[in-house]
Order: sequence, then C-alpha cells, then structure tokens
Amino acid sequence: MRSNTYLSLLSVCLLLLYGCATLPPGVKRDPRDPWERMNRGTYKFNDTLDRAILKPVAKGYSHLPQPVQTGVHNFFDNLEYPVVIVNDLLQGQVSSFFSDIGRLLFNTTVGLGGLFDPASTAGLEKHDRDFGQTLGKWGVPKGPYLVVPLLGPYDIRDAFGTATVDTFANPRTYTNFWTNASLWAVREVDRRARLLPLDATLQSAYDPYAFIRNAYLQNRDFKVHGDRPENEEEQERKLMEEAAQQDEATQPTQPPPEGQPTPKP
Repeated sequence: MRSNTYLSLLSVCLLLLYGCATLPPGVKRDPRDPWERMNRGTYKFNDTLDRAILKPVAKGYSHLPQPVQTGVHNFFDNLEYPVVIVNDLLQGQVSSFFSDIGRLLFNTTVGLGGLFDPASTAGLEKHDRDFGQTLGKWGVPKGPYLVVPLLGPYDIRDAFGTATVDTFANPRTYTNFWTNASLWAVREVDRRARLLPLDATLQSAYDPYAFIRNAYLQNRDFKVHGDRPENEEEQERKLMEEAAQQDEATQPTQPPPEGQPTPKP
C-alpha cells in the first residue's frame, strides 16, 4: 500500500513537471527526441533529486581515499561483468567471450572479489558491452530518445536491452530487494562521483538537457559502431567536448547592440 502511494505521488510530480516543461527560446525540436516535452519534465525531476541528494553524497564519497574509490569501482565492474560476457556471445565475439570469462575468474579470485584488477595487468583486456549495443549491431534502430525517472537518459533500444537481457545477466538481480537496492545505490554514487569534474562543463551549457542528450546519443552510437578504447575517461571527455560544440551551435544568435552595425559575412 505504501509503495502504491509513493508511485502515485511520483506520477503526480512527473505530470506537473511535464505540464510546465518548455523548450528554451530559439531551440528547434530534435527529430531524435519526439517526446521532448515529457523528457524535459523528467529531466527536471531527475536534476532536482540529483542536486538535493545524489550530488552531495557523491561529493562526500569523492573525499574518500583514492584506493577505496578504485576498489569500489573495480568491485562493481567485476560484479556486473557477466553482462559483458553474455553480450560477447550474443555479438559473436568468441575470443572475447573466453577472455572475459578468464578476466572475471581472475579478478574474483586473485583480485579478492574484484576489489583489485590484476587481470588488466596480466593483459586480459576489459570490454564494455550490453544488450542495447548488441541489438544495434544486429541492425535494430535505436528509436526515440527517452529520459527515465531516477535512471536518466536512454533510447528505446537501450531501455529494452537494460530491462531484459542485461537485468537477467546481472548477478545483483538474484539478491534480495534490500541488498539489490543498496548495491544499486552505492554503484550510482560511485558513477556520479566520477562525473563531478564534468559538472562545470554542463553548467556552462546553454541548454543542459540538449547537451546531455547529444553526449548520450553520441556515446551510444560510438559503442555500436566500434569498441571503446582502453581509456574510457578520455573518451568521455571527448564526447562531452563534441556535445559542447553542438550546444554552442544550437544557441540562438543574439542581435548586435543598438547602434552597432551588423557584421558582414
């Protein structure tokens, strides 16, 4: 009964946000985002929760010793690595399939449950694959862009992939509710802490919603059409820079101050 009440309140909040979500002046609709008004409302809801809860907790987490943060990050990467292994097989990546099984076993045993990453030192490459990416490689179109409450940006293909194969391949799914929820919460705090350095770039964007949308869709296109390089953080920075350039291009042109001539082309 209590959970139904919470869901009803959440639905009311999202409907209110949907009703007041508008496009910034001068911004054209993106054909990749036919549900933009609804998505902007959900984005506002998620951003409010982020500012109130997730970001402050992530800032506190970021003050922990770096080896602790690295250990937490390694643990969750290793815990969820069966998702990668399943999608290796579904994508026909046979050599990666066996290599990633070895990586999981090595880090789980020698790496003390995944807290350490001796597999990378041993030359076992780390991959980043999911079922949304697999569907893309099979030729399934990505569909409209979608912002999911609490979870953030997706496209329809990725949302379906996350809710089906990736969920069933994730060992966290087979724990009890409270263990699953606790692990998910710590994972999200770790992810948010790693994005803190990009907050200044996001805040300087003319339209943060469009900025995140462009960065997400570029990232997913890259993952479908080619494997990510070893340095994922460097790739994230490049994608954010590209999104920033697109953001600048979408800013409405300001008229020159009164009395000043319009510059000639």
